[in-house]
Amino acid sequence: MKIDVVTLFPEMFDGPLGHSIVSRAIDKGLVEVNRVNFRQFGKGKHQVVDDTPYGGGAGMLLKPDPLFEAMESIETRERETKKRVILMDPAGKPFNQAMAEDFSKEEHLVFLCGHYEGYDERIRSLVTDEVSLGDYVLTGGELAAMVMIDASVRLLPSALGNASSAETDSHSSGLLEHPHYTRPAEYKGMKVPDVLMSGNHAKIDEWRHRESLKRTFFRRPDMLEKRELTQQEKQWITEFETENSDEESLF
Repeated sequence: MKIDVVTLFPEMFDGPLGHSIVSRAIDKGLVEVNRVNFRQFGKGKHQVVDDTPYGGGAGMLLKPDPLFEAMESIETRERETKKRVILMDPAGKPFNQAMAEDFSKEEHLVFLCGHYEGYDERIRSLVTDEVSLGDYVLTGGELAAMVMIDASVRLLPSALGNASSAETDSHSSGLLEHPHYTRPAEYKGMKVPDVLMSGNHAKIDEWRHRESLKRTFFRRPDMLEKRELTQQEKQWITEFETENSDEESLF
């Protein structure tokens, strides 16, 4: 996979790209990340990349020409690859695990990171996807791009030490991830569930499935609205509702 990040602040990516899973993926040759500072395509002595909006209004807008020229430089370098161009935009489609999985299958991703008040509208003609990290506004698109790169790169084959880790992550299965425990078996009076030390893998899988469903039911019930529940899952949810009702009756 190849990734290009078009940004005014390429140095912001040094930390996220230089550590942990993304760094190891780069070292293994699984992904190549290039940073393109589009200020180099700005005009005049000060390499201006922004200007006031036509019609008036607060803030400054990114001019179209520096970003178009930055994209042309990438196209010149990587003519043969099919590119998915992702615009960081608070008005875009919310980023989620399914999108990360989709991105991880692409040959070449290009992240456009804006700054200031926004973009000249013509910049949108360059992009294939407009994506938001959430319902809030950041100073620039860099932090959002870092999150999306991390979430996508970790899904590349061999990026994780254990391939099954990504499969059991929260959201990958449509449920939140089940609780985890490690040694010691008891700490400050808190014990590891007996089933996890039983060696019965079928029972362990069942416990993990039930706990994933339970955590999702109580913390993110909205996720279950999209899920086609099995009979077993429906039975467990009935049990959760009973448990919750019993707890409420104590107060």
